[in-house]
Amino acid sequence: MAITASMVKELRERTGLPMMECKKALTAADGDIEKAIEDLRKASGLKAAKKAGRTAADGVVAAKVADDGSYGVLVEVNSETDFVARDDNFQAFVTKVVEKAFADRQQDVAALMEGELENAREALVQKIGENIGVRRIQLVEAPVVGAYVHSNNRIAAIVALSGAESELAKDVAMHVTAVNPQVNKPEDMPADLLEKEKEIIKAQPDMEGKPAEIVEKMMGGRIKKFLKENSLVEQPFVKNPDVTVGKLVKDGGADVVSFVRFEVGEGIEKEEVDFAAEVAAQVKSSS
Repeated sequence: MAITASMVKELRERTGLPMMECKKALTAADGDIEKAIEDLRKASGLKAAKKAGRTAADGVVAAKVADDGSYGVLVEVNSETDFVARDDNFQAFVTKVVEKAFADRQQDVAALMEGELENAREALVQKIGENIGVRRIQLVEAPVVGAYVHSNNRIAAIVALSGAESELAKDVAMHVTAVNPQVNKPEDMPADLLEKEKEIIKAQPDMEGKPAEIVEKMMGGRIKKFLKENSLVEQPFVKNPDVTVGKLVKDGGADVVSFVRFEVGEGIEKEEVDFAAEVAAQVKSSS
């Protein structure tokens, strides 16, 4: 029987297992989805996949930069709890992910995880009992690259400079980690964010009843301040507030090309679990 994409999609949605594994199981079961699920259960693969529905919003970030500072990778690997994020087995898996992403110069998570790493992830899920996943990878290549990972392993940044020393790039990465700028330079601020900020400023109480030209003048000053506060090169350097990051880098004979900042779990909607209700439901179902 021909295995269709929709069949693979259905099995993947029902099990949470990788696409190729679902296709293989369907082929072996001659297209019978229920038999494929049964076979996967027997093979224990489904045990790991059952946990894939749980939100993995904890974990760690990690980075690695080439000795010559020419490129580096930033990685986020998630777990469900902070306890597991500190586990030695989890940490060893993170190291494997970082090393492979670095060696392959790879930032496509699906491509990176094919084969050995995915098998290691599934084995770890079964051993630890939590959903674990590689969420994102950022590869940065530039004349000079530097990275900084905060001591809690939950926030990190990687910075690309047009020149200078890698230590300077690392210092700027530390600043990015601590201050969290939105953009590199004022002109990089997305138009929609700028418009949103203008609307907020216009709606402020001290703008009410003022002539349009006064409003525009006041708004111009506040937008300038907003851009200065949220642009990396305009911010006072965290280790020496008397100098801006832009000036620091310029004095080093370079310019900031780009930066990337990862914070564990940012943007993930963590499921709120009512444990009392969950226990009550389990007690009720077992009685």
